[in-house]
Amino acid sequence: MPSITFQSIKHLFRDYGYIGTLWLAFDLARTRIWFRGVRLIRFPIYIRGQRWINFGNNFSTGRFARIEAFGNSSTVGKLIQFGRNVRINDNVHIGAVESVIIGDRVLIASKVYISDHNHGAYGKDGTHSDPTVPPFDRPIHSAPVVIEDDVWIGEFVSVLPGVRIGRGSVIGSMTTVTHDIPAYSIAVGSPARVIKQYIVDSGSWERV
Repeated sequence: MPSITFQSIKHLFRDYGYIGTLWLAFDLARTRIWFRGVRLIRFPIYIRGQRWINFGNNFSTGRFARIEAFGNSSTVGKLIQFGRNVRINDNVHIGAVESVIIGDRVLIASKVYISDHNHGAYGKDGTHSDPTVPPFDRPIHSAPVVIEDDVWIGEFVSVLPGVRIGRGSVIGSMTTVTHDIPAYSIAVGSPARVIKQYIVDSGSWERV
């Protein structure tokens, strides 16, 4: 943590106001007590299965985040792993029964949903769930999710099971990611499609 000076406190009051600064100080204090190595947890937050979550180093959240690792007595290792300097914003929901890995310096905007599992299977790999069975009684099917370093995910994005988002990519607001996104790409839409890629030689984002 950087040293606290009169000037930094003055800037906090300017940016957050008196009440906002007091809430921030309260959140910082609770973070230091309950979350080792974490930069800032903004409360309220809902965490399930914390023993199966690795928050990495310098992690921070917005308010009303929901992070759920559905482990059991036979679970080995972490189901959700955050890299270094990951920042997620308000109302982000991440759920894992198998594996969700989020790399270093990933930025996730508000109201994003990331999951490695579904209630039932709907044709992928030749598996089909019976729609006459209530959704909560259908077997859980899962596939790992990987979000590589330096990815930026916009608001209202859904990242679904079995997806890998390549390093440095940008996922536009309201996108549904149902398949892999290559590195250094911009993807939008539902389902997601790549519209631009970064070309190293020219140093520019070009349409594809």
